[in-house]
Amino acid sequence: MLDFFRNHQRLMMALLILIIVPGLGMVGIQGFSNYFDENAYVASVNGHKITRAEFDSAFRQQVDRARSMLGAQFDAKMFDTPETRRAMVDSLVQQRVMSDETQRLHLTASDDAVRRALMNDPVISSLRKPDGTIDVDRYKQLLAMQGMTPAQYDERMRYTIASEQIPGSIQSTAFTSKALAQSLTELSEQKRDVQGLSLRTTDYASKVQPTDAQLQAYYDAHKQEFATPETASIQYLVLSPATIAASNKPSDADLKKFYDDNVQRYRTEGEVRASHILINAPKDMSAADKAKAKQKAEQILAQVKAHPDQFAQIAEKNSDDPGSASKGGDLGYFQPGQIAGGKAFDDAAFSLKKGEVSNIVESDFGYHIIQATDVKPAATKSFDEVKDAVAKDYAAQQGTKGFADSAQGFTDLVYEKSKTLQPAADKFKLAIQTATIGPKPDPKLPPDSPLNNAKFLAAVFAPDSVKEHNNTQAIDIGNNTLISARVVDYKPSAVPAFDTVKDAVRAKVVAEQAAAMAQKEGQAKLAELEKSKSTDGFTSPITVSRNDAQGLPPAALSAIFKADASKLPAYVGVDLGADGYAIYRVNGIAKAAPVAADRLTGAQQQIAQVYAQADMEAYVDSLKARSKVKYSQAPAPASN
Repeated sequence: MLDFFRNHQRLMMALLILIIVPGLGMVGIQGFSNYFDENAYVASVNGHKITRAEFDSAFRQQVDRARSMLGAQFDAKMFDTPETRRAMVDSLVQQRVMSDETQRLHLTASDDAVRRALMNDPVISSLRKPDGTIDVDRYKQLLAMQGMTPAQYDERMRYTIASEQIPGSIQSTAFTSKALAQSLTELSEQKRDVQGLSLRTTDYASKVQPTDAQLQAYYDAHKQEFATPETASIQYLVLSPATIAASNKPSDADLKKFYDDNVQRYRTEGEVRASHILINAPKDMSAADKAKAKQKAEQILAQVKAHPDQFAQIAEKNSDDPGSASKGGDLGYFQPGQIAGGKAFDDAAFSLKKGEVSNIVESDFGYHIIQATDVKPAATKSFDEVKDAVAKDYAAQQGTKGFADSAQGFTDLVYEKSKTLQPAADKFKLAIQTATIGPKPDPKLPPDSPLNNAKFLAAVFAPDSVKEHNNTQAIDIGNNTLISARVVDYKPSAVPAFDTVKDAVRAKVVAEQAAAMAQKEGQAKLAELEKSKSTDGFTSPITVSRNDAQGLPPAALSAIFKADASKLPAYVGVDLGADGYAIYRVNGIAKAAPVAADRLTGAQQQIAQVYAQADMEAYVDSLKARSKVKYSQAPAPASN
């Protein structure tokens, strides 16, 4: 099919025009777009449509958050499922009903609340200048990049604060009594003394002697369990900044030019280590008090000039800076702009030689006396010193630029020259690599391997690739990486003849029948023990808790703690599947240690949070019940 498209592009364009243009003429541009209205929104709340674009944006943000949290362990297929998409639609509906309720109740936020929220935002806090004020120009630039003005962002923040009032009020009313917290904590930390008796599958394997007829019957009923997976032997190319950089070996002249053009990268800014004495005199201080503060600073300066070696002692006794006074005024090493004293402070500090003391320096905080205790001048490392670093920086820059310049050309070439990857390999200086892969990710490969990308695997095993041996399209697998492959050899999934897998069939039959025998005998043994209360055959007692299983499987631990504590000793049986059957004798309950007050408080808070979440969910459900909510079909997972 794709061959036909490639070889008849003009014809296909003409057909598309014949199909689309009359449609536009009959229904008009607006009518034509409305043809897709059924899929244009995912739900509506009180007449307000939640559009597909809103859904896509929210879903992308969710996936991006998951990718940033999971890193190399991230698998997009885990999130791109019908269930997660339905959950996202429901989340958007909940947001909408809460928004409608916020407006109905006329909730808002004061200017002061908005101002406090803005100042507590870590991103905005990072825009503070040395004097403590916000860099307004950078703030506007940051918002402009997001398509907003400061006024628009203020309103968004106001709306966010208002919309949080309802859930905040509900959560603040959640309460858990100490008695309940105590009881649940003691239950969660309860310890039980148990003994175990195992009936292992391996102990019954020798008793299973299946006939050839039984093996044949099992094989006939479970053929697909013995099928070999389909595989494809492929050639493939990877285009990324790394592969582009690896294919281009720079000369020393290239590296030297890069060094000269970017010499600031290899420059270490000057630093000074200084101590200071601060005499408080803020801007709003009266002129008379300021004069007294300056007079005091001059008196202290005279002491320092007379005894510069006693600067630390004088600072500890007289400085009004609580952060540094106890350290003799020491501010550590700093570069220009890192100390809140402003330009005047920097100018004075960086003009001093080691051991020198400044005159009085005035800032917004008051009067400073500065002593330089060490000076590290600015220095630029020579080319030879940083040659390796230059090579890495050069490769990164050239790789990124090369990828941007080559991506479209690579995409076009692997499509146009569909029967071979060699032209693309030659043009972009890439090595053709080979591999044998299956349609599912290989757990033996790193999770972030290009060969484990679901979109790429789907393209490799598509009919056009398998039957026609055409190049796949250039698959974007993220992180500025494109990959294209060509199937050289394909082996479909096949069911081997019975005789070739007879031993594997026997092993499965023996394992299943041995497990069934262990379970049957175990259940009979359990019934006997419940009558006799015997301890024969059990292991030595161990103490287990929900937080310390002592190696017991989860199913066993669950059964042990479900045993009725009022009827001890108690016996429980656990089917361990392929491992057999186990019986546990619960002898008694160990006395729980008293719950410390701080832990009890923490438990109360955690349980209250659970109640608050349940209350919030119930409240949202009630809002949805009295709202006009209509669900459209949830968007399907992205096609691979």
